[in-house]
Amino acid sequence: MSTATAPQPQSNYLNEESSLRSWLLTTDHKRIAILYTLSITFFFLLGGIFALLIRIELLSPNGMWVSDETYNKLFSMHGIIMVWFFLVPSIPTTLGNFLIPLMIGAKDVAFPKLNLLSWYLFMAGGIFTVYAIIAGGVDTGWTFYTPLSTGYVNGHVITAATGIFIAGFGTILTGLNFIVTIHRMRAPGMTWSRLPLFIWSNYATSIILVLATPVLAITLLLVAVERFAHVGIFDPALGGDPVLFQHLFWFYSHPAVYIMILPGMGVVSELISAFSKKRVFGYGYVAASSIAIAVFGFLVWAHHMFVAGISVYAAMVFSLLSYMVSVPSAIKVFNWTATLYKGAIAYKTPLFYAIGFIGLFTWGGMTGLFLASLGMDVHVHDTYFVIAHFHYIMVGGMVMAYLGGLHYWWPKISGRMYPEAWGRIAALIIFVGFNLTFFPQFILGYLGMPRRYHTYPPQFQFWHVLSSAGASILGIGYLLPLCYLLWSIKHGEVAGPNPWGSTGLEWRTSSPPPTHNFNKLPVVTWEAYDYSSVPKNREEAPYA
Repeated sequence: MSTATAPQPQSNYLNEESSLRSWLLTTDHKRIAILYTLSITFFFLLGGIFALLIRIELLSPNGMWVSDETYNKLFSMHGIIMVWFFLVPSIPTTLGNFLIPLMIGAKDVAFPKLNLLSWYLFMAGGIFTVYAIIAGGVDTGWTFYTPLSTGYVNGHVITAATGIFIAGFGTILTGLNFIVTIHRMRAPGMTWSRLPLFIWSNYATSIILVLATPVLAITLLLVAVERFAHVGIFDPALGGDPVLFQHLFWFYSHPAVYIMILPGMGVVSELISAFSKKRVFGYGYVAASSIAIAVFGFLVWAHHMFVAGISVYAAMVFSLLSYMVSVPSAIKVFNWTATLYKGAIAYKTPLFYAIGFIGLFTWGGMTGLFLASLGMDVHVHDTYFVIAHFHYIMVGGMVMAYLGGLHYWWPKISGRMYPEAWGRIAALIIFVGFNLTFFPQFILGYLGMPRRYHTYPPQFQFWHVLSSAGASILGIGYLLPLCYLLWSIKHGEVAGPNPWGSTGLEWRTSSPPPTHNFNKLPVVTWEAYDYSSVPKNREEAPYA
C-alpha cells in the first residue's frame, strides 16, 4: 500500500541551518543583510531614546530636567548613533546587501568573506561607541569639532571616535564589494542600460564610500594624534588650525549626506515604477543623475563653513556649486512625477512611503537653497532651521525610503505579506508626525532659536511643545511597522514569488530566495522596467 508524502518546502536561506553559529559565520549576502538589519534597528532605537529625552527636556524653557553638560551629551550621542550607525549604513548594508546580487543575477557578492568582515567591523565600532555612552558620554556634538574634541577633559571622545573609525572600514569594504560585484557579476544580458535604478544609486554610493570614508578616518586619527602626542594640527594653542578640521571633516561628511540619501532615491525609483506599472520616465537621465550627485557631492563641502572665516570668493564659488547640486536631484523628482502621470496607480503601502519621500525630500531640498545663499546662511546658521532642513532630508527622506523599500521587498525577504491596512496607517502617521515635529523648527530657526541650547526665551515654548507632541506621534508611527512586520513572519499570508507584478530579476526567483539565489542561470532579454516581460502568472519563478 503506497502512502502519499507531503511536499517538502523548498530550501531557502532562512530554513537552511538556523543555529546561531551558522548565522554568525555565514557568508550568504542575504543573511548578512538580516544581521545588519537587526543591528541598525538596535541603534535606531537607542538613538530614538536620546531624541525622546531631548524633546522632553525642551518642553520647558528653563531646562529643568537635566544639566547643561548632560544635555550636551544627549544631543551629541543622538547624532553620533543616528548618523554613523543608522543613517550611513541603513540602506546599503541592509536592502543593498540583500538585493544587489539578486537584481543583477549573481549568486552572491564578489567577496563574501569580506562582506561578513564588514558586519563584524561595524559591530566592533558600535561596541566602542556604546561603551563611550556607558562610560560617561561625549559632549562635542556628532561632528567632533576641534578644539572641543582635542581638549575634552576625559577620554570618551576618543573611544567614540575609535568606534566610528573602525566602523568606517566596514563601509569601505561594503562599497568595494558592491563596485566589483556590479562590474563583474552581472547575468548574461544585464547590460549597464538594463540595470535597475536601485543598482545605479548604490553604485554611485559605493564610489563615495570608497573615496570619501578614508578622509574621515585620517581626520579622526589626526585628532587622536594631537590629543595624545600634543602635535599642533588643529588646536591653535599648539599652533594648529581648527578650520583645517572643518575642511577635512566636511569633505567627507557632505558626500556622506549622499551616502545616506542616494540609496533612498534608488528605492523610490523602484517603487514609483512598480506601482504605476510604467518604465521610469527618462531612465537614462535618472541613472546619470545618481553619478552627477556623487560627483557634485565632493565639491560643496565648504557651504558648511560660510561663517567660519573662509574667503568671500571661495564662499561665492561654493554657494554656486551648492545651487548646482540641486539640479540632478530635481531631475529625479520631476521624472518620478512624470512616471506617475497617467500610470496604473496601485495605492499600496510602499507607494505611500514613496510619495511621502518625494514631498519631504523636496521640501528639505528647497530649504537647502536658503543655506546655500550667503546672506541667508549667516542669519540661520547654527539655528533650528539647520536641524529642520537636515531632518527633512535624512529622516523625512531616507527613513521614508528605507521603510518603503522594506515593505516592498518584505515578501521577498520573509516569504510573507504584512497587513496592508496597518501599513498604510503607519505611513500616514509617520508623515503627519514628522511634519508636526520638524516644520515648527523652521519657524524657530528663522526667529533666532540657536540649536544645542536647552534653555530659551518663553515665546519659543509653543513651537517646542508642538514639536515634542509631533515627536510622540512620529515615535508611534515608527514602532507600528516593527510590530506588524514581526507579526507577519509567523502569521502573515504566504507571498508568491512576485506579489506586486514587478519586473526585476529578484521577483523571478522564489520568496524567500534559494540559498544561491537562482537554481538556473538568468538570461536577461528585456529592458529595465519592461512590464510586458513579467510572467502572466505571478506564482511563476522561472529561475527558482
